[in-house]
Amino acid sequence: MNPLDHIRVSRRKFLSTASGFVLLAHTPKSLLNALAQHEPTFNAKSDREQVSTIEVDTSKIANSFDPDQSLGSSMDILPEGVVDKIYTQPVIEQCLSAGWGPITYRQNTELQIAAWHWNPNGTWSDPAHQRGYFTGSARPSDFIRHSQVYPLPHRGQTHDGAAGVRGYSRLTDGNPSTYWKSNPYLSARYTGEDDSLHPQWVIVDLGAIEKINVVRIAWAAPFARSYEIQYWSGEDAMTKATAGSWITFAGGTINNADGGTVTLTVAPAPLSVRFIRIWMTASSNTGGDHDKEDPRSSLGYAIHEISAGTFSSDSDFVDLVRHSPDSNQTVTYCSSTDPWHSSSDLDVHGGDQTGFDLFFTGGITNKLPALIPIAMLFGTPDDAAAQIAYLKARNYPISFVEMGEEPDGQYMLPEDYGALYLQFADALHRVDPKLKLGGPVFTGLNDDLKVWPDSQGRTSWLGRFLEYLKAHNRLFELAFMSFEHYPFPPCEITWSDLYREPDLTRKILQTWREDGLPANVPMMNTESNVTYALALPMTEIFSALWLADSVGAFLTEGGYAYYHSPIQPEPLRSGCHGWTTYGNFVADEQLKIRAYTAQYFAGRLINLEWVKHGAGVHRLVRGSCTLADGDGHLLVSVYPVQQPSGEWSLLLVNKDQFNAHRVRVSFVGSASDQPRSFSGPVTMVAFGSAQYQWQAQEANSIPKPNDPPVVSRSQGGSAASFLLPCASVVVLRGRID
Repeated sequence: MNPLDHIRVSRRKFLSTASGFVLLAHTPKSLLNALAQHEPTFNAKSDREQVSTIEVDTSKIANSFDPDQSLGSSMDILPEGVVDKIYTQPVIEQCLSAGWGPITYRQNTELQIAAWHWNPNGTWSDPAHQRGYFTGSARPSDFIRHSQVYPLPHRGQTHDGAAGVRGYSRLTDGNPSTYWKSNPYLSARYTGEDDSLHPQWVIVDLGAIEKINVVRIAWAAPFARSYEIQYWSGEDAMTKATAGSWITFAGGTINNADGGTVTLTVAPAPLSVRFIRIWMTASSNTGGDHDKEDPRSSLGYAIHEISAGTFSSDSDFVDLVRHSPDSNQTVTYCSSTDPWHSSSDLDVHGGDQTGFDLFFTGGITNKLPALIPIAMLFGTPDDAAAQIAYLKARNYPISFVEMGEEPDGQYMLPEDYGALYLQFADALHRVDPKLKLGGPVFTGLNDDLKVWPDSQGRTSWLGRFLEYLKAHNRLFELAFMSFEHYPFPPCEITWSDLYREPDLTRKILQTWREDGLPANVPMMNTESNVTYALALPMTEIFSALWLADSVGAFLTEGGYAYYHSPIQPEPLRSGCHGWTTYGNFVADEQLKIRAYTAQYFAGRLINLEWVKHGAGVHRLVRGSCTLADGDGHLLVSVYPVQQPSGEWSLLLVNKDQFNAHRVRVSFVGSASDQPRSFSGPVTMVAFGSAQYQWQAQEANSIPKPNDPPVVSRSQGGSAASFLLPCASVVVLRGRID
């Protein structure tokens, strides 16, 4: 049995004077004996070793942060039946043992194009038929342990960029009674702006270049009175929005339309196209088949079915669209979806988002204020306001509120997100004017998010969203800007990607500022991991080095809060290149923890050695090391902080996979201009490939060795040097003279 199976994790430390190591947990004798076989990583310098210099400039303050606000983790949706396994005292203790402070609640139903019943108790706008727009009860009554998922029946997406979509589009499902409908909250009644400023659209992706000059639209109600039928000229319209343009078919401009089913010859001869877009700018505002008393039924646009093709030589319509009630249908995308649904839409197998009462009382919040979401893309302002009122009635501490989830993954245009943002902000601030709201919660991006050009030629999503807030004198409503960070494609990760992480982080944070994000609006990475899907490097030593570098680079570049995902154990699953898992633990199907991952130990170094939670504000300064390989890759990242006690703590990442490197630390930037060194005792905590190696055995994969970081001590001084093991994360901590 792995000795770590016996560890009872605690924040207390245990000193073994016999071995000379400080272990970061209550450690059984078997593990002490195993660790005693390792040489300390603090060795005397050999004359043959080259010593590189780490320079810490104490005058160049990069950031100031409180770990209890800036270093956290996340709780996402869980598979059915898992919530009750997670929220037990032993599992919660394990979850918290990596040392992460605050937590963010991830809102996954937005990725599923589903309504979120955060409270199973509430009211329907059409109570007689148990349908319409659901508002959760703001009055506390039953303890909320689970929340519920209701896929939206009027969806228009077959796939989405968030990769979480379930179900299929109603635009090409072949059923004449179903339909897509746009979000009524994007109509003039709610935005206060002309509908032409928030055009709604649907796109048909034929999957390949086809000859098209006829489009058939079966309108529902409300229908579009004015619209254009367009085709895309260029590369992929959905993923390369600036590598082409939308061109209106010669016969594609329609005004004063009457709805119904129309078959339109949009060009005199077939054109070679793949993407077709219907761009709607004026609604009939006529009632549909929902509650006639509810104005939302008659707002926006609705379409039963879309077809596209040509006429045959004998004038028969040749439809090139596949109509099927499953993923075999021709793919469609849409600008928004009406959050209308009914009680029969409940999906009991759609995953389990923890109920708020369990979330706030079950221990996972670490007794700190939590960042919580509201459903905005597929919710209503009234429901969001009720959610906040409920949490306040329960006296649950909220740090920030994220507005929606990944609108870029749903292909929502920034002006539409802005219009919803302001409506929901009004509703939330009526409940609590002091709420700190933010977003847009981008999917993991390494570059500026580009969208189809607007009338002024602007293509930056964030830039246009900020301009929308400014134009409405509401930029102050953005208390923080949030995004997710999943930098590498899961099946393409190589060791050299470690060299890229600091630059990727630096580049994207600089990009947000260049887009116009004000300097006083903090940036938060509210969900992060090596990659967005299971991949073998997530459980290899690679992941520990990546995590340390990612955290350090983010804070160095001015980031406010970094949330590592996820906090809970999950069973091993097959991923790219092998069996692996997210996060901190190797667990079985019952969530019994068999071992700890490299990210777990890296988290402990970050949270329990590099910084000190509960101590207050830390000062982070610039550090550097010029040590490089033959290709010019910097091999050692340096992240120095001064803890509130005055002690200096350096987080070091040696990305050399095969070689240890000896370094000397020089503190510069003092008034005397004389470099300074560590003085007195220096603590070194090291974790690397000597302590951890992943053994791939499919479902039985496990790290071996699976040892905690090794701690040793020596004396500082101008001649002191420190050996950084190959492929390692190291913390050096001490005072300077």
